[in-house]
Parts: sequence; structure tokens; C-alpha cells
Amino acid sequence: MSKICILGLETTCDETAAAVVTRADDGSGAILANEVYSQIDEHARYGGVVPEIAARAHVEALDVLIRRALETAGVAFAELDGIAAAAGPGLIGGVMVGLTTAKAIALVHKKPLIAVNHLEAHALTARLTDNAPFPYMLLLVSGGHTQLIWVEDVGRYRRLATTIDDALGEAFDKTAKLLGLGFPGGPQVERAARGGDAARFTLPRPMLGRPEPHFSFSGLKTAVRQAAESLVPLSNADIADICASFQAAVVATVIDRVGAAIASCRHQGLDARRLVVAGGVAANGALRAGLDELCAARRLALIVPPAALCTDNGAMIAWAGAERLARGFSDPLDFAPRARWPLDPTALAAPGAGVKA
Repeated sequence: MSKICILGLETTCDETAAAVVTRADDGSGAILANEVYSQIDEHARYGGVVPEIAARAHVEALDVLIRRALETAGVAFAELDGIAAAAGPGLIGGVMVGLTTAKAIALVHKKPLIAVNHLEAHALTARLTDNAPFPYMLLLVSGGHTQLIWVEDVGRYRRLATTIDDALGEAFDKTAKLLGLGFPGGPQVERAARGGDAARFTLPRPMLGRPEPHFSFSGLKTAVRQAAESLVPLSNADIADICASFQAAVVATVIDRVGAAIASCRHQGLDARRLVVAGGVAANGALRAGLDELCAARRLALIVPPAALCTDNGAMIAWAGAERLARGFSDPLDFAPRARWPLDPTALAAPGAGVKA
């Protein structure tokens, strides 16, 4: 059985990553190395990612991570079948670092370049970890994106829903910043919520009950701010209760929206049997529990890759590159980096959506 061996580079935000992954003819995959350098310490003092700092950190770390990944995998450049890099969407300075590095390696070693859509990498990770067959529904919840996508095949995606304003991960981060919990916000809010009373604050569940499965989180963020401002100075108990109430509202909202998407798919005759969850917010335990219940009730299989492969990493980029190369896809060396790169460019703007959606 022959195998495709791919080096993958990820530099779209605040993780610098390099990985080596193989894909066999039968579609099974293996991670030979997955090196990730997190820039959390560089950005924590600012309460969010600073693009210029992120790009500089990618430049300083990427060569070291590539060397380490190849050594761990026991693979030389000559043994690679292709070089994959996230070419967008993301912070354009960081995207340029990874893509330019991949182009240089591909040129020098005469290997195919695969310019990977970062969102497609998230969408295909479940095929690496769980051998998920097509088609399936993807819930992508991260700091920059909140979408429901129908995944038909490699390169074939239909957007079912998006956020009309803020991404869910952004709502977690801004809630944490408001409450002085630090960055990144998701784990901090979840930790504080464990000791809180989720019934203390009545927070909105945006878009609840609407037949179209779009998301909205700006109103929820505003309600959290108003609740916090009404209690200044905040006690630890106040913070815990706000976090618990916020998290409960998030879970109820997401479950309702995913349920609407499942109903919509089945109404359209789409075979909604599997729900894949990806992105950093997929690590939230309360959300996972809610999705478990929903999928059991709607008779869907729930697939959530390990947390380390839900957040940004090089293995998902390498795997997407392997999936694309196996189908004969590669890209020219003049492929341009993209700050925005929708998986479904034909999707219409959601009613009331801002420019980010």
C-alpha cells in the first residue's frame, strides 16, 4: 500500500505549527510529527492577538519547528510528496510567513505546493482522526469563525449557516477580558463557570427558535457587560455566576441553531447522519455535553477530534494537503495569500450580517 507523505505549515493566527502526516490509498492517515508553538504569552498582556507580534513570532519559530517535525518523523525533504501551507483565511502577515516558507521548500526540493484553506483543514480533520465518511455536517466554532457547513467531499462545501456578527470564540474571549480573567478566554470562562450559578442572570439566547440556523452573539456580549457593570466591584462569586449564565446561554443557543440546521438538511433531503465539531471552542465540556444529548435525540453520530487537533495545528494542514494531493490537486508557486477565503463562495450573505460574516 503506497502512502502520500506531506509536510504541513500553519501560521494563520497565534499558533506556529509544522507537522508530517501520511495518507494511505485506503484513505487512512497517520500523524508522524505535530509540532506546535503557542504564542499565548506574547499576546496575553494585550488581552488578544496582536497581528504584528504574531507575524514576527512565526518568522522566529517556523524554521525550528520544521526541522523538529522532520526529525521526529524520521523523514527528509526528499521523501516528502508535497508541501502544504495554510494560505488563508487569517491574519495576512502570518499567512504570508507560512505560505512563503512552503513555496521556498517546494521550489528548492521540486515538490508540489498545496495551498490549503484553513477552514477546509478543520473540516477534514475528522477524516484523519475518525475516518469519517462523506457527507457530514460540520459545526466550526473558533475565535474567528462560527459556521455550519455541509461537507460533501474534498473541495465541495455548502454553507448552511454563519454568525451575523461575532464568532463564538470571540464572545468567550471578550467576556473573559471584561471580567479580568485573562487570555485565551474560553478555558478561563469555562473554569470560572464550574463554580457558578447559571440561573442567577437571565441572558438572551439570540436567534432562538428561528427556522434559518444562523448565529448571533453581539447581543449576548452586551447583556454580559450590562450584568457586570451593575455589580461593580465584582466578587469572585459574581464572576462565576456571570460565566455560568453566559455559558448556559451559549450552549442553549448553539444546540437550538444546530437543531435547526439538522431539520433544514433533512427537509432538503440531505443525509444528516453525522455531526463533526471543530475549532477551539469544541473543547468546551458543557457544549460537548449539550451536543451529545442533541445528537442522541436526533440519531446522529457526534464526532469531535481530540482537543489538540481542534485548535490550530500543522497536522490538519498536512492532512488537508494529502487529501487534496490524492485527488490530483496542487497549486502554482504564485498562489496569493488570502485574508478572507470562504469555503462556499456561492453562499449568500445572511440577513443582517456584518462584513465579517
